[in-house]
Amino acid sequence: MKYWLVKSEPGVFSVDDLAECPGQTRWWKHVRNYQARNFMRDEMQIGDRVFFYHSNTDIPGIVGIAEVVSKPYPDPDAFDPKAKYYDPKSDPENPTWFLVDIRLVTKVEPPISLKDIKQHAASLGDLALIRKGNRLSVMPLAPEQWDYIMSLRAA
Repeated sequence: MKYWLVKSEPGVFSVDDLAECPGQTRWWKHVRNYQARNFMRDEMQIGDRVFFYHSNTDIPGIVGIAEVVSKPYPDPDAFDPKAKYYDPKSDPENPTWFLVDIRLVTKVEPPISLKDIKQHAASLGDLALIRKGNRLSVMPLAPEQWDYIMSLRAA
């Protein structure tokens, strides 16, 4: 099993939106960064655990725990000229962009704020989330980082 953190702005797609989806399951699409795409396409597997993170909000932080429930597959919006995330260079025979489906396991209430995570930076090693300049929407976590962050949850 691998561990991941995925980011979304709550005004675009929130943990509450995921909770309202049928089966609390939905694709994680519109990733248009090659490194994040490679993580999803090449490394994410069914059963992997995911922190759902709200970014670009008053208090950014981890608001949910999800799991990967599908193998990676092509992002259909890359082929749709009417879609916001259309990519005319992406070919259905050799797709550029991929996605996975995730299912909500639980909301994290209260959220684990970015501020709280940063206060434990020394214990979290090279956590991509707090690395200067990192803006990836999909990033891996070491098992030890996952466990440490889980320990920060309110009892």
